[in-house]
Amino acid sequence: MIRITDAIVIDDNELDERFIRASGPGGQNVNKVSTAVELRFNVAASSLPQDVKDRLIPLAGHRMTTDGVLLIDSREHRTQAMNREAARVRLMALLQAAARRPKARRPTRPGKAARERRLESKKLRSVVKALRSRGRRGED
Repeated sequence: MIRITDAIVIDDNELDERFIRASGPGGQNVNKVSTAVELRFNVAASSLPQDVKDRLIPLAGHRMTTDGVLLIDSREHRTQAMNREAARVRLMALLQAAARRPKARRPTRPGKAARERRLESKKLRSVVKALRSRGRRGED
């Protein structure tokens, strides 16, 4: 069971883990033992609230299949248990990011001082450009 927030809990039966052979560290063990983990989580059929699902899909990016299944691959450790734990931690981090509601943007207006600074910089720029064009005409 993975607890994302107090309200959101994912049961182990919603996760599908497949163990495959990994490349990388491990010596001869790599050729004999399936230590890499491919964690599959069906987002479309999960018990997650709809708003979390909607935020999770863009966050997952290329890890999401067209069928709505989230794939997390872990092969960085030498043991199956450590890879399994690493995959679950990555899934939990992704789900926690999706569970956070984005802050609503409150539109603001620039203050009086900011407007004056902007206008002053525009005037200075205008003067610089005007001086450039006058200098060119005198040379011809």
